[in-house]
Amino acid sequence: MKFRWNPKYLYAGITAFLVIVASILFYLLLNRMDVVLDTINFLTAIIMPFLIGFVTAYLLNPIMEFFEKRCFGPIISRTKWKVHPKLARVFALIVTFILAFAVVAALGFMVFPQLFESISGIIGNLSTYFARIEKWILGFASENQEIVDMLETQFDNISKTVTNWATNDLLPQLTNLAGGLTVGLIGLVQTVVNICVGVIVSVYILFSKEKFFAQTKKTCYAIFSIKATNQMLRVTRRADRVFGSFIKGKLIEAVIVWGVMFLGMSVFNMPFAMLISVIVAVTNIIPFFGPFIGVIPSAVLILVVNPMTALYFVIFAFIILQIDANFVGPKVVGGSTGLSAFWVIFSIMVFGGFFGLGGMIIGVPLFALIYSLAAEVAKNRLTQRDMPVSTTVYESIDHITPDEKVIYWPSSGIPEDGAPEPPMEKETKE
Repeated sequence: MKFRWNPKYLYAGITAFLVIVASILFYLLLNRMDVVLDTINFLTAIIMPFLIGFVTAYLLNPIMEFFEKRCFGPIISRTKWKVHPKLARVFALIVTFILAFAVVAALGFMVFPQLFESISGIIGNLSTYFARIEKWILGFASENQEIVDMLETQFDNISKTVTNWATNDLLPQLTNLAGGLTVGLIGLVQTVVNICVGVIVSVYILFSKEKFFAQTKKTCYAIFSIKATNQMLRVTRRADRVFGSFIKGKLIEAVIVWGVMFLGMSVFNMPFAMLISVIVAVTNIIPFFGPFIGVIPSAVLILVVNPMTALYFVIFAFIILQIDANFVGPKVVGGSTGLSAFWVIFSIMVFGGFFGLGGMIIGVPLFALIYSLAAEVAKNRLTQRDMPVSTTVYESIDHITPDEKVIYWPSSGIPEDGAPEPPMEKETKE
């Protein structure tokens, strides 16, 4: 009897084998999650300089293009000498990095000394703050002697606990301080090396960005189909528009908020002006929750020093952040996400839960990109089926039968076999 080979059974066997392998890998993944996380951290540490370089190049590219196309390019084109076509970019690149280093150095000289002074003042006055809090709590509960006795006992217990910890735990741990300092020093050196390498990588990316982009397109067209590659390029351009306008706008907005907060707090003689203005400006980058994350702990910090000043600070910060949210933010960021408040909260919570603070910052533009792509896919599918595309139409639809007959809600006033009238266009005067 001659054996007949049936490819159908071969495909079924391969599919079953791949399913079993995938199940085993998924089981091992769940049981050895620590190994997976260690591997991810190891790979992240390796590519970190390149990530820093890419982000730096992405942020500095508009500045370099401005100097190249608006300043050095026209000047060199008018000269009579024959020069290298990349000379304008070389000059633009040098000026861009000089300007970037100058801005970072200026902010460092302005911010860090006052931050150090504010933090030193807080640490030096901790005993005074605790005594003030104790006096305020005891004064608030002075009418009930039992509460006073209980609070005094608790303060005594806390004092004894801190003393015992400093004597029995802190001093023995000082013997391991050298090892901790060594690990911290190694981490600091690694961070500095990553930043330096990242700056060098960003220089190469900016200088030869067209070549890198061409190589990427060439590789994609060689591996994937033309349709898939065109789709990837279109998604990349859209991501560039969404992320570029959002991140750059948020950075400009943070600088504006920092300057206004620091100036206002200095004029009204509020404590920790530099520290709090930096906190509020940095947290304001996070959409929706950012102002609360920055203002609440800052108000508590001022409350320890002066309760009335804390009240004035909350009012002042509320006014500034409302102006920023309603006027400055829309002008600077430009409403690039187009998401409703619900989806903003959703994206912040989900991406923040997975990736922490960085996820809260990039979660909104990333979800906006995913949302726009999903909306486009849905629109194309509905168009292919000759179905309504507008969301408002589906508010009146009850269901659609298998033969594609649209059934509307009885309360909509639309006959079952009818269709909603399109909205009348307003007449425009020429």
